[in-house]
Amino acid sequence: MLLDLFSPTAENSRLAITDQESRVAAKPAHQRPKSSADLTPLFVHPNEVLFLDIETTGLSRYYDYVTLIGFAIGGKYEVVLAGEDPQPFLNALANAHSLVTFNGSGFDLAFLEDLIGEIRWPAHHVDLRYSCRSMGLSGGQKEIERILGIDCRAGVEDVDGAGAVILWHRYMRGDRIALRQLIEYNRADIQAMQLILDHVVRARTTSDLFLRPDQLRGLCLARLKRSGFANADAVLPPPPTDLRSVVHFMDLFGGTPAETATVVGLDLTGSAERLSGFCRMRGCEAETTTLGDDSAIIDAVLASEPDLVSIDSPLCLPVGRTKVTDDDPARNEAGILRVSERILKRRGINVYPCLLPSMQKLTERGIRLAAALRNQGLQVIECYPGAAQDIMGIPRKGAGEEWLKLGLSEFGVTGRFKNDKLTHDELDAITCSLVGFFHLAGRTEALGGEGEEPMLVPKI
Repeated sequence: MLLDLFSPTAENSRLAITDQESRVAAKPAHQRPKSSADLTPLFVHPNEVLFLDIETTGLSRYYDYVTLIGFAIGGKYEVVLAGEDPQPFLNALANAHSLVTFNGSGFDLAFLEDLIGEIRWPAHHVDLRYSCRSMGLSGGQKEIERILGIDCRAGVEDVDGAGAVILWHRYMRGDRIALRQLIEYNRADIQAMQLILDHVVRARTTSDLFLRPDQLRGLCLARLKRSGFANADAVLPPPPTDLRSVVHFMDLFGGTPAETATVVGLDLTGSAERLSGFCRMRGCEAETTTLGDDSAIIDAVLASEPDLVSIDSPLCLPVGRTKVTDDDPARNEAGILRVSERILKRRGINVYPCLLPSMQKLTERGIRLAAALRNQGLQVIECYPGAAQDIMGIPRKGAGEEWLKLGLSEFGVTGRFKNDKLTHDELDAITCSLVGFFHLAGRTEALGGEGEEPMLVPKI
């Protein structure tokens, strides 16, 4: 059922199939219309132009899900929320002759295909990102709005993509005002898309080139009429809390060797001048601090007597590389990316190549420190807290310290971190420790290639 497909359960939001990456890669390209430079159909059928923008919990089609579908056709704006039947959107799409998005080619359309499955898109699609680029306008939508002097975000001026994710988290915890703000943010996105299209049309056409240019311009300049949940006085539904996948420390690790284990998590930095985050977790109790040089870190790890050490740092080089620096003779052939990093990038999770110039010192230090700890008989694994937080459904530190703390607390982590002022490195070190518990419980996925030490991410 369509209703089931739009329910962000753990199974649906992560596409519970054996090989999701194969499914994503196997999408036939012809199902998704490419962006067209031809604006003619917009003039011929202005009332059948559908403007589309979605909101999601993040950028990864592999781990994140759609929270809201916003669309406008004929000057009327509507939304479909996660947990609701997407048929109103599909009905509007069936009546559309053209589709207009901003970066929809690589984001919105792909997310919706993963969500709904077969979609009969209009054959004509204008992706404003490419239209603007052809006019010398680059950057994200809000940057282009600034350049063009577009101002239609009253009340949501301070909301950005990361803020939209937080609004959904707030709503899922019972804050309906946050959902109203999210809807208004999405409506502003679509209103601005119409105004951007007007600029594109005026720059690329002349008044006598098409028969009815004024009708399209009138549509673009008109204020959107709200419908359904988009109405300011609409009664918004309660959050679909039954669709929120909440995992807890004891549910996952109770009765396993991880339950009473001691795990050290390190959010390592490239040099002693910038302090590294250190966390010691005994069971679910977390203690954190910051440490400088390698000797201080090694002493603190050994004093903790851990069952495992989990480090946020590359712990190996790409196969074929022998040096971290760019003068390595194998640099051109072997590159600067490991297989693990390529996998995460394919899944939509941003990760820095381990031998990017700004990462070289960190990679060198991580390999050196891991070797020193292993020489002491300790088990050491590599993790990436950002990926772990995405998988666990915990907002990253970029969303704000309070949200990362809340996510860790809801997971069942205890300790003074809830009330103390901590560095972001300390909070990420807690997540590093959690990856260690996942590993001790046999709940990690090893990302990497042959001959490469794996990066471990949680499996829930």
